[in-house]
Amino acid sequence: MRSKWWPLAAITLGNFMLLVDVTIVNTALPEIARGLDASFTSLQWVMDIYALALAALLMAAGSAADLFGRRRLYVAGLAVFALSSLACGLAADAGVLIAARAVQGVGAAAMFATNTPLLMAAYAGRDRAVAFGVWGGTSGAAAAMGPVLGGLLTEYTDWRWIFLVNLPLTVFAIWITVRTVAESRGAPGSRVDWPGAVLFTLCAGALTYGLIRGGEEGWSDPAARAALLGSAVALVAFVLAERRTRQPLLDLRLMRRPSFAVLMAASLLLQAAAFPYLTYTGIWFQSVLGLSPVQAGLAILPLGVTAMLVGALGGRLLGRVAPGRAVGCGLLLVGAGVLMNVLLLDSGADWAALAPGLALTGTGIGCSMPVLVQAALGSAPPERAGMASGAVNTFKQLGYALGIAVLGTVFASRVRDVVRDKAPGDHTGEAAEAISGGHAQSVLHAAEPGPARRALESVVRDAFAAGLDRICLYAGLTALAAGVLVLAVVRGGPQPPRPAARPPAGGQSPRQVKVADAPAGSS
Repeated sequence: MRSKWWPLAAITLGNFMLLVDVTIVNTALPEIARGLDASFTSLQWVMDIYALALAALLMAAGSAADLFGRRRLYVAGLAVFALSSLACGLAADAGVLIAARAVQGVGAAAMFATNTPLLMAAYAGRDRAVAFGVWGGTSGAAAAMGPVLGGLLTEYTDWRWIFLVNLPLTVFAIWITVRTVAESRGAPGSRVDWPGAVLFTLCAGALTYGLIRGGEEGWSDPAARAALLGSAVALVAFVLAERRTRQPLLDLRLMRRPSFAVLMAASLLLQAAAFPYLTYTGIWFQSVLGLSPVQAGLAILPLGVTAMLVGALGGRLLGRVAPGRAVGCGLLLVGAGVLMNVLLLDSGADWAALAPGLALTGTGIGCSMPVLVQAALGSAPPERAGMASGAVNTFKQLGYALGIAVLGTVFASRVRDVVRDKAPGDHTGEAAEAISGGHAQSVLHAAEPGPARRALESVVRDAFAAGLDRICLYAGLTALAAGVLVLAVVRGGPQPPRPAARPPAGGQSPRQVKVADAPAGSS
């Protein structure tokens, strides 16, 4: 194995797998719901817990890699990812699947945090530019191919294979990594901010749980209130801990820079607006419109393909534009695309009604995602370049997790209201939850054939259209507001490429100086 590109193959393969596993589940959700008799809330957690674990541990994993060895942590992450994928594939109920997805997110955090520094160590000069171009391209391909791959595996094998397929790929990636990738570490004296990592995880986890629990049981529910209060307490403790440590997980002084703070908010809101609603769109495609898993994956393809093409073909043009302007305009396009769904979607619509909005949203993603890290680097001092890029990816994953929770709550509430209005009865709540969770066909089959079933079919279509309309409205307005904020606050011209920053005296090493940012609901 003498080729100089084997390290690139090992790292991009791991990157592709961890990003595909964000979106590959979308087209399998109705089958998972049927196979495990999973509720709507369980489906939310299947999607959410992976991104949540990835977001919560990403920056801590970067610090651990600097301390213990980047190749070692990457291989460990691959092993954890493989074992948890096996557990996902063998899950007997929704609880086991959710727990395994959480562990899978832990492995993904170790893999993703080490991608960039391993590439930086393996390549230099023109080879480094080629390596990062390929690595970024696989990120875009993962976004575009995830739903289609999920549809193919679900339709022609079984939904469990969307996880089991990771096993041979991770074994191959580990083998290549051990044989071809050299070990590297951060500056001497590096350490992991464990208190910060624990508090950040508690804050994000409690917030997500509180949002989902409140949507399911009502905002007066004691558990939901306790979780939201606990999240606020953990946030305050995190801020205090980060101010006192010499090597913080996140240097909060960066947040005093308006441009940097707004770009972190934009990273979170872009991810929350552009991708989570596709989870509920995929359920609509299959459980209401009757599309197959493959057809559902292909129906979402306009977003992934346009994002990949715009990011790739428009790279040179975007390089001449101020990064903040590219991010802001991209957010405006995302908002316009998602709001287009509001105009075109009604109870009689089919999958084609979403294609124009998906394509416009993908155009906005292609404009904004590739330059988010570059914009953040331009807003942070050079010695904090690694922390800035890591923070962008953390806020993106957190945005996806919170978007699933918030939009899922809004969607389920709207579906429940429509069902109660148009089909009042003693079991309305159970029927609404079943419809939201991908069991619409089971609800219809339980009705008597004839006028009663046709009336119920109309209610199902009306409820789903109303739910999707509401979450697209909220997501679109969120993206528009974020775009206006970025354009108003983030200034400066095009940023020249930065050389790798030297570690400062505190031992904080630049873990992710040059990042070809991944589109898709991923990283």
